[in-house]
Amino acid sequence: MPLATEMFEGHAINRSAAERRAATLTARRSVKKLHQAAWLVNAIRCIDLTTLAGDDTAARVRRLCAKALNPLAPHIKEGLGLGDMRLTTGAVCVYPTMVRHAAEALEGSGVPVASVATGFPAGLMPLDLRLAEIRYAVTEGADEIDIVITREHVLTGNWQALHDEISAMREACGKAHMKAILATGDLQTLRNVYAASMVAMQAGADFIKTSTGKEGVNATLPVSLVMIRALRDYGAATGYRIGFKPAGGMKAAKEALAWQILMKEELGREWLNPDLFRFGASSMLGDIERQLEHHVTGRYAASSRHAIA
Repeated sequence: MPLATEMFEGHAINRSAAERRAATLTARRSVKKLHQAAWLVNAIRCIDLTTLAGDDTAARVRRLCAKALNPLAPHIKEGLGLGDMRLTTGAVCVYPTMVRHAAEALEGSGVPVASVATGFPAGLMPLDLRLAEIRYAVTEGADEIDIVITREHVLTGNWQALHDEISAMREACGKAHMKAILATGDLQTLRNVYAASMVAMQAGADFIKTSTGKEGVNATLPVSLVMIRALRDYGAATGYRIGFKPAGGMKAAKEALAWQILMKEELGREWLNPDLFRFGASSMLGDIERQLEHHVTGRYAASSRHAIA
């Protein structure tokens, strides 16, 4: 849709209220025992299992894909009564040059390949090169593209430039889903986070995502709350549902519970599915598996007992 600044300009954000609401969510809502195990299994379905390191190799990507296809050890699945359930992560996320390796490893599995693009993580490249990188990743087999925005447009309030940039990226993605990374740790204010969320959705983003994972501050519950309220407001105004992806710094199973509680409380049960909600994480899966093994056996396993991913 065209840029509509009236949907976000003049919208004040009460930081202390947002922080208080986020802090009380996990304190007021608690899931234990079998219910907690079920929520952790659901979190696995929503993980974009990620490797974005400078020393990535084809072998590492293939190993990550193998883990995405079999995220839980067989004895844990059996202990949870999930022996016949097809359980995979939501996607595998890699750099553009690793997309082909991931696509080959996941071929026929139904697990999508996500690729970062547009000069990730800073995005400070000429626009034509960023668009070319998107097209390259799609050609290599990417089903989803995680783009990064130009933070300067947000910090200077140049909303038309931001809208035009994201619209061009949306067009370059073609049939691939586009997740717009806002890099909220760089945006300075929650009002900027709300405005950037709205502009990204107006420009055609299928998901809005908190962070690259490379900023000093990544996904936090108060920032996520503001983005989710933007999702809710946008949906009420247009009738369209846009997905949400927190990413960066999330390592513990309890964090998977906290963000799912946030989604259920603010948006409802249907937002706990991978078509509308994803985690950007890698080490979180290891802790989830460890917690589920404790649920099944009553013992915590050493990290060496779990597959490397």
